[in-house]
Amino acid sequence: MTPMPARDVGLAAGVAVCWGLNFIAIDASLDHYPPMFLVALRFALLAVPALLLVPRPDVPLRWLLGYGAGFGVAQFVFLYAGLEAGMPVGLASLVLQASAPFTVLLAAVLLGERTSRRQLVGVAVAVAGLAVIAAWRGLTVSLLPVVLVLLGALGWAFGNLASRRAQPDSPFALMMWMTVVPPVPMLALSLLVEGPSAIGGSLATALDADALGAALGLLYTVVVGTVVGSGVWTALLRRHPSSTVAPFSMLVPVTGLTAAWLVLGEVPALVEVLGGVLVVAGVLWGSGVGRRAGRRPGLRPGRLGSGGGGAGEPVTEVSTR
Repeated sequence: MTPMPARDVGLAAGVAVCWGLNFIAIDASLDHYPPMFLVALRFALLAVPALLLVPRPDVPLRWLLGYGAGFGVAQFVFLYAGLEAGMPVGLASLVLQASAPFTVLLAAVLLGERTSRRQLVGVAVAVAGLAVIAAWRGLTVSLLPVVLVLLGALGWAFGNLASRRAQPDSPFALMMWMTVVPPVPMLALSLLVEGPSAIGGSLATALDADALGAALGLLYTVVVGTVVGSGVWTALLRRHPSSTVAPFSMLVPVTGLTAAWLVLGEVPALVEVLGGVLVVAGVLWGSGVGRRAGRRPGLRPGRLGSGGGGAGEPVTEVSTR
């Protein structure tokens, strides 16, 4: 396999770092906006240019809606709710990697895709790591935020399956048009759960100095995390095998944890670090990293992982974290 040139290695690593930093941006936005409304606002800002500038991908409507419902609605509803409930930002970037084993299992059960022994071992190791983290958080703090983020990862996995079935000619166009799905249902959910006063208050004070961090975080998520990051990632996937690009997505939780430590002062417990090592190792192993070409037919490595995100996808899917 031809190695990636240094420029593309730098681009892949840069995108993963951008997606990892996206969790910090999301945290800043949640300081001002209610979580459900923030999801609606985020995707509305992406949906407008998608409708005006991006040709609609030639895919069945049901898979476009399924991708938007799973990846755009379910993932971010539970991720943002988990962060709002107290999930540490860095740990959230790691636990969200559960989308990888969830995708493998759901593809086997719902799509009848063959699962290799290597993939099953990777799933088992990743699940063991998640269990360690969940048990530790449940005993020492609260299990609810972990469960919410895991539900977000499950929503992402369902979105992955819909994207897989869509088979788009342009993954970037599919990702952009997916953003058309969440705004209306998320606004309705926000009105129902958070109420008009919370929404109106956040909008009325959006230009205040105290809201500057939230505005910058939202801008980062939309422009850097989604448009720039996803565009570069898609270009890399067109030039190189997904199994070559995919491992760089593991820099997302590494960046997320490091940034949360440096910026927010979050210091994970040793048990959480060990659980995280198991999660990353399981995802990498199940994705076939380091395995030679000529693997048996089955779910391709590029469809197994996560990536970004994020705030920063399976590892080869386009991320809008």
